[in-house]
Amino acid sequence: MDTGVEHAPIGVLEASHDGVVSDVNETAATMLDVDPDAATGEPIGAVVPASVDASVPEAFETALETPVSAEEFYPELDRWLSVDISPTSDAVYVYLRDVTDERRRTQRLESLQSDLHRLTIGNELIADVLGELVRASTREEIARSICQELGETDIYEFAWVGERAVGSDEIVRRAAAGTTGRTLERIDTALDGNVALPESRAIERGEPTVIRSLGENGSVPERIRRAAFADGLGSLLAVPLTYGSSVYGIVGVYAAERDAFSERERKSFGTVGKMAGFAINATRNRSLLSADRVVELTFQLSDPAAPFVTTVAETNARLDVAGAIPQGEHLLCYVDAETATPTAEEIAAVLAEHEAVVETRTITDRDADGSIEVRQRTETPLGHLLSQGGTVRSATFGGDDNRVVVDLPPSEDVRRIADAITRRYDAAVLAKRERRPDERSTREFRNALTDRLTDRQEDALRTAFFAAYFESPRGSSAAEVADALGITGPTLLHHLRAGQRKLLEELFEVTDRPSAVDRP
Repeated sequence: MDTGVEHAPIGVLEASHDGVVSDVNETAATMLDVDPDAATGEPIGAVVPASVDASVPEAFETALETPVSAEEFYPELDRWLSVDISPTSDAVYVYLRDVTDERRRTQRLESLQSDLHRLTIGNELIADVLGELVRASTREEIARSICQELGETDIYEFAWVGERAVGSDEIVRRAAAGTTGRTLERIDTALDGNVALPESRAIERGEPTVIRSLGENGSVPERIRRAAFADGLGSLLAVPLTYGSSVYGIVGVYAAERDAFSERERKSFGTVGKMAGFAINATRNRSLLSADRVVELTFQLSDPAAPFVTTVAETNARLDVAGAIPQGEHLLCYVDAETATPTAEEIAAVLAEHEAVVETRTITDRDADGSIEVRQRTETPLGHLLSQGGTVRSATFGGDDNRVVVDLPPSEDVRRIADAITRRYDAAVLAKRERRPDERSTREFRNALTDRLTDRQEDALRTAFFAAYFESPRGSSAAEVADALGITGPTLLHHLRAGQRKLLEELFEVTDRPSAVDRP
């Protein structure tokens, strides 16, 4: 090999037509990590390591008459090489160029473009899911909407939604859509046998769980791993459907690629899970409002997990929960206290010591009674009852008679709800009866008001009422009520005025007048 070729900036190998190397220049020796002297006389396959398609040794297996070119990845070298094989009458020359940096730049660019494309589609998809959730009126529609929007798309293979059975760790599949193949069959079998799935862990944690490689993750049951491999599935995102501390179910989204779900996608799907949980909770509440009959359960409660139970035991006071307003992870309660000693202020201080209580505020404090605002976490008996779609008719605590009366729609599995509460807490069901809701005219009036008020207006009015904002003198200022709701004072006053106007219009039956057009 002449001097110019010996020091050329590209790798050059000289070989015979039968593939025996006769010379290697410095660049090729460095690129292939070989000793030039040792390489001389060796077959080409021993000098050039194996690539993905083994183009170099294959080229020498037949009579070379025309040039051959290839660009391949060489695992042993961890490099991409561009190879040009040029035959002459006397020898064959192999020219090598290291194109690793170019390849990786291209791959990064393609990856970024793919991520952008996927993100764009994903955002549009999630917007569609949220839109469908707003329109869904039943839990079945919610499950079906999620599956259809996620499973019947180009970026995911299929999706399924399972609902958590009340009072049990069981998951019941409600809907599925997409190319489910054998994997969904194996999932159904696992659910029937109460076998733990990755989706089950997402429910336990209450947050999205990702399986980056279905075929290699030991936490996935073997039969599902095999089915996923056969169906060409690479990864899974499991998203719990949550409302506050309650987890209603799960959506499992399966993709063909390994590690298909970016951190941004996981966060976006977390929002979908919360919105779906909110929608499920709303359907349960609507079911109760529209029911012709309700099931009334009366519980005797003795569990120290309930702040009111421990407080009355310590203070000998009587506490009546006048109102309970769910606020995501918290439950805002307004409590009437009947006691001469200790005072409402002192009772509030005792309540504040309970681990489930976030904060308390004394609204009124008179000689024999008072009222207290209590913000507690939802991991309490009252919180769990409300999260199951019930409404608390009364909750009275004092002495040995700590009773909670709750209404549930007849469509709910009342026995399971009762069992869930009595297994989790020191509680007993004292009575169960089915009855008609309050007098129909009253119910119709309430429903008419509820239909006219927005959720924010209803929350503002309810909170202000129980916080004694409308009393004279006021038990709470506008700033205190706004702080309880987590909004500004002007926003509170806007919601109160709008809500009061709608209530008065309904009361004085002016809804048919042009001036009473429903305003925000």
